[in-house]
Amino acid sequence: MSRLLDNLLLFGRVLRGAGIAVHPGRLLDVVAALEHVDLASREEVYHACRALLVHRPEQIAIFDRAFEVFWSAHTADARGAGGGSAAAREAAGLEQIAGASDALANPNVADDDGAAERGLKIWSDAAGLPAKDFAALTDEEVAEASAALAQLAWTPGERRTRRWIRGRGPRLDLRRAIADSRRTGGDVVTLARQRRRLRARPLVLLCDISGSMERYSRMLLHFAHAIASRHRRVEAFLFSTRLTRITRQLRTARPDEALAAVSRAVPEWSGGTRIGGAIKDFHQQWAARVLAGGPVVLLVSDGWDCGDPGELAAQVARLRRRCHRLVWLNPLIGSVGYAPLTRGLQAALPFVDDFLPARTLTNLADLAVHLNTLA
Repeated sequence: MSRLLDNLLLFGRVLRGAGIAVHPGRLLDVVAALEHVDLASREEVYHACRALLVHRPEQIAIFDRAFEVFWSAHTADARGAGGGSAAAREAAGLEQIAGASDALANPNVADDDGAAERGLKIWSDAAGLPAKDFAALTDEEVAEASAALAQLAWTPGERRTRRWIRGRGPRLDLRRAIADSRRTGGDVVTLARQRRRLRARPLVLLCDISGSMERYSRMLLHFAHAIASRHRRVEAFLFSTRLTRITRQLRTARPDEALAAVSRAVPEWSGGTRIGGAIKDFHQQWAARVLAGGPVVLLVSDGWDCGDPGELAAQVARLRRRCHRLVWLNPLIGSVGYAPLTRGLQAALPFVDDFLPARTLTNLADLAVHLNTLA
């Protein structure tokens, strides 16, 4: 039963990455339901999962593809591995998660076994590319990783605006009700209502390109380009000792051309780091414009800072008050012997909602799933 629970947990993460909202309560319902079906029957398991995890008709095709790709690939991998430890099975499952998400993002891929293997190849080949440190990637692997990142969905949910529009909401639309009453001789037959307009929540990316981040800067720029190409409302900034907006440069379709445009626009690379000063400049020049919509802010830095820790704490706290959620991505998390012990990080972390790794493709795939669950 424990192996089944592991598979269900991983399968739920695949569905969330594909855009189907699967919360833990639903998975618990699936566990309870599977006690009453024949687990040896693939069809019974399929219909039990679909009945509890699919909410809308348009999600059926996505669910079918996820069930076919994930369960077939994961079962074959488990048989080849001969079981193994729980940690090894989970590591293998994470690779299948990323591969299944990529396969779901390519609807033109055929449904046969060879097509499924092609859909998974972008994550599973190249000697464990999903778990490889960005600092150790070759040029060919960077290109493969960039293509994989382009397939991920970055959807941090929606927000309610102040504008009221037609819809089933709590507010009466008296103006429309009176206008409609002219058709019935002045009698109000139906009470029109209004609801708040929903808009996609923006994303703001603040990326450190100082000397200590030099090994990761190139891959993280590919990450920024992938977000900008898949999410309509993105603002991106680079900083070391000064802040530079690169939103317009990232709109270029080809990643190599976008990165070339960014390199021309940024006056300094691999210099010192003043995270607090850069965030202060962001507040003075751009915050009124880009933080108005309650965005999710992704701050990418290793935390090495030559500025005042007090200033960094104050600016991070101010940034947290003005955004919906603040996520700090650190490429050093997960490396041997690392701990967030710098004075700047110790001062800033109390104001951060999520402190997450960003050193491998698996980390960024998990980040995409995490952002999708914020909705």
